Amino acid sequence: MSEPNALRILMVEDEEDIAFIVRFLLERHGFAVDHAGDGRQAIERIESQQPPALVLMDIMLPYHDGLELVERLRAQSGWEQVPVLMLTAKAREADIVRALELGADDYITKPFQPEELLARIRRFTRRTR
Repeated sequence: MSEPNALRILMVEDEEDIAFIVRFLLERHGFAVDHAGDGRQAIERIESQQPPALVLMDIMLPYHDGLELVERLRAQSGWEQVPVLMLTAKAREADIVRALELGADDYITKPFQPEELLARIRRFTRRTR
């Protein structure tokens, strides 16, 4: 379990096994994780919650894909500067370029290395501590 003043990360991931592993990894390193399992849940959080320290987002999601969510997130007041790290199996250059053009800050492909994921998250959350 995370500390009361832990930095909150919104994880948008529909694959339960990946979500479990990422949550375990992040909570073990002191982050609080809010998990949205599909695009609808993510939109609900973007529209109703305070911005987190970082958003970790898959691209292939039910209802609304991660690219649409990045656009909506960037248009939501208060969320414009939230770092967005894409974590997805889509490894084509066109997908990476599109995500970055829409406002994602970084992009990691699955399968991922846990220490690399943590290092990239820390790079973005350092400035919010």
